[in-house]
Amino acid sequence: MDSSDPAHLQSIRNIGIIAHIDAGKTTTTERILYYTGEIHRMGDVDKGSTTTDYLEEERERGITIVAAAITCRWKDVTINIIDTPGHVDFTAEVERSLRVLDGAVVIFSAVEGVEAQSETVWRQATKYHVPRLCFINKMDRIGAEFDRVFTEIQDRLESHPIPLQIPIGAGPEGTMGEFQGLIDLITMKALHFKTEDLGSTFTEGEIPEDLLPNAQLWRERMVDSLADFDEPFAEAYMAHLEGAELTQEQIIAGLRRATLTGRAQPVLCGSSFKYVGVQQLLNAVSAYLPSPLDRPPVVGHHPKKGTEVVRKPSPDEPFCGLVFKITNDQHGDLSFVRIYSGELKSGSRVYNPGRDKKENCSRLYHIRADDREKVERAESGDIVGVVGLKDSVTGDTLCDSAHPILLEKIEFPETVISMSIEPVSSADKGKLADTLGALAREDPTFSYKVNEETGQTLISGMGELHLEILKNRMIRDFKLKVHVGRPRVSYRETVKKAVKRVQGVCIRQTGGSGLYAKVTIDLEPETQPKGAPVLAFVNRLKGGVIPGEFLGAIEAGIREEAKSGGRTGFPLVDLKVTLIDGDTHDVDSNEHAFRFAAADALSKAVQEAGAVLLEPIMKLEVVTPEDYLGNITGDLSSRRALIDKTFTRGKLMVVEARAPLEKMFGYSTAVRSLSQGRASYSMEPLEYAAAPDSMLESLAGG
Repeated sequence: MDSSDPAHLQSIRNIGIIAHIDAGKTTTTERILYYTGEIHRMGDVDKGSTTTDYLEEERERGITIVAAAITCRWKDVTINIIDTPGHVDFTAEVERSLRVLDGAVVIFSAVEGVEAQSETVWRQATKYHVPRLCFINKMDRIGAEFDRVFTEIQDRLESHPIPLQIPIGAGPEGTMGEFQGLIDLITMKALHFKTEDLGSTFTEGEIPEDLLPNAQLWRERMVDSLADFDEPFAEAYMAHLEGAELTQEQIIAGLRRATLTGRAQPVLCGSSFKYVGVQQLLNAVSAYLPSPLDRPPVVGHHPKKGTEVVRKPSPDEPFCGLVFKITNDQHGDLSFVRIYSGELKSGSRVYNPGRDKKENCSRLYHIRADDREKVERAESGDIVGVVGLKDSVTGDTLCDSAHPILLEKIEFPETVISMSIEPVSSADKGKLADTLGALAREDPTFSYKVNEETGQTLISGMGELHLEILKNRMIRDFKLKVHVGRPRVSYRETVKKAVKRVQGVCIRQTGGSGLYAKVTIDLEPETQPKGAPVLAFVNRLKGGVIPGEFLGAIEAGIREEAKSGGRTGFPLVDLKVTLIDGDTHDVDSNEHAFRFAAADALSKAVQEAGAVLLEPIMKLEVVTPEDYLGNITGDLSSRRALIDKTFTRGKLMVVEARAPLEKMFGYSTAVRSLSQGRASYSMEPLEYAAAPDSMLESLAGG
């Protein structure tokens, strides 16, 4: 098909595979690549031989760390897949992937069901209005229950699942009700898969008589639910109740409409490991998930005028794309760009409106995990790797300079944990700065800073595993020798009460011109909205007290002082600073003087207002056999944790709690010993909350 014809966009699917850790995302991706002919041998996560887990670290641990992009074809549809990590420390990878994807496949384990991280990724998908399908995987495992997981998807995720298949049996070979295949509720046929040809072929037959009543009940549930979420189908269904035929085409069209609007989510099942149900999942991706044309036009604003700008997903519109990921390799940075409109050519120059910089797109690639195929041009709907960008970082917009547009940035959570790092030799010192810069460009939830006084470098991230993997990458990929300190908590500080009319002063008289500035502020605690700067600055000066050219320096001085911290040296947050008065000198006033005076004013105001230490609180979910519940809850109480609720999931007990990060270091070892290795847990940052005063005193040195 002519690629300048927007109709070919109908055959593109940009999808993510998202789930809780260990639900089978990477195995499912591996099967998809095999059935679509992209690979000729399937890899195995446990053996470290999968295509998308290509980092050494991923292969050793058997987990996905970076979202890998890969393109494959199924029948007449091109599918761009991003296999995302399930571990909460890499939540940024999921966040940025969902920001640019059109649809998602959410995988659930038929044994564990809806887990803590399943809820997180579901919320992220809802935030970006991403239509999704559900795949209940691992139907061949002991304890697999389709009905229970289906109900959990409905209740715990407050969603509207519609069943398209039910399993024939559940559990491993040799058990009474072993998992043997699927019943397709649209065609009302039984599907059996052949393991000898790795599930490439399957037979379609009549539903066994003993299973027919249950299949009919689930089919009724499917059409009833669909009638609730799609009006055209509801009309066809009413006609059917009066005797008209209900066709497969009507059901499929209704399911597509209900999925695209996000009102309902089709549910499939199978076992990726045992080669069951993956082709049906591919058919569902083609049939129900959106093409770029099915998504609403992308909306941004004009960087200079501030007016709203809309771009349709068409090659004829001006070019606009979003950098959603950067990876570093021996040839320099490779930037992943989702193209929303227009086309991008190899060797072209584009504009980054957020930084007001022109960028060169010297080479373009279609990416296949760690492999790449050079292309001369790419257009709306495509995801491409771009080499040559110098200043653009994750979340930046690229566009045609004659038609500028600035898209909404991607929000990332704040780091909660840090540790010191130092090079072993002086030769590694310069290399360390370059390496940290490269890692920070790749990962927006990783940051580093050098303490001016001690010269010590601190790296910060989302959790212990996150920092450990970054440290290992420095050693392995960047060939750096480093010492690291113990992980420590990234605290924040705010103030107890409001204070009025605090004056900061900078008066220095040396030979010749001196420095002179006075700044008076009010300070009050005020929680800032998520994604906004941590400090609100308000100018209430009466006309002309301080010349306008010094206002920028005053705000900069206040923000810098807030960053360098309060009593404990941790950054100040959730403040409102109001500039109310000041004084200048005709000769000695300049930007430096006002910067110093503003910093002095904030420092004095914080001292007067009294400090409050804020600590990161983690949301924790522990899943344990009932025998160990007492051990787990007793231990959590000793860690200052608040238990929100305890409930059963299948045969296991689930404890949901909030706990201070400071008390959770090394929890993985503790939870294993408390439960003889049978409990598991997941933890993610929830909020910052006031810490006990005694902690403030000890951190501030008494």
